[in-house]
Order: sequence, then structure tokens, then C-alpha cells
Amino acid sequence: MSGSRRNRKKLIMVVDDEPEILFIVKSVLSKHGYTVVESRSGEECLKELEHLLPDMILLDIAMPGIDGWEVCRKIKEKERTKKIPVSMLSIFSDKTHIERSLHYAGADHHMKKPIEFSELLHTVDSMLSN
Repeated sequence: MSGSRRNRKKLIMVVDDEPEILFIVKSVLSKHGYTVVESRSGEECLKELEHLLPDMILLDIAMPGIDGWEVCRKIKEKERTKKIPVSMLSIFSDKTHIERSLHYAGADHHMKKPIEFSELLHTVDSMLSN
């Protein structure tokens, strides 16, 4: 079975306030058979999660309003959403930011921006296969 066929029904939520990031990530993931829903803020993400259960969330850290770390904490605190794998996206990949993503926010992964397409696909495939 091809990767595209196997991934067709997987729903990924991408949360970022930068339209160009949303466009690029959605394009790459869509071309590989994933269904992508976009969210432009932490508040919008949390509201959408009231009625939507994605298979995975790619979540920017630096956004206006509620930052990605706080959004992730809220996702991981709720029974309904706590098992959704979350990968944080950030221009920072130093030890402090990674630890904050994984330990404070409870994220499952931390990915550096700008995003390498091969890393993005590997991360998504890997996180969804667990």
C-alpha cells in the first residue's frame, strides 16, 4: 500500500499565524495524502477542537494571544484531546525551548522552523504510526 493511500484519512491540524507557513505545510502534507485543517490562532485552535478531533496537531509557539505552549497545555489537560500527538513549531531549537515544549507544555515533539519538508514528513509519519 502506498504512503498516500495509507495516509488519506489522517487529519492534521496546522496552527500558525503566518499564512505562508500554513500554505506551505498544507501543500506538502496534502500532496502526501493527508487531510489538513488550518487554524490561525491558539484561540481558534481550541474552539475547533470542541467539535473536531484531528489525528495530529502541528502547533506554532509564537502567536498573538495564547501562545502555543499554553494551547498545548490546554489540549493535554482535556480528556477528549490529551492523546492527540502535538509537535511544536519554533524558530528556536535551543535546549530551553525544547524542554519547555516537551516538559512544560506536554508536547510530543519539537520541530525547528524553517521546516525541512523531509523532516516534516518523517515526523508526521512517525508520530502517526505510534
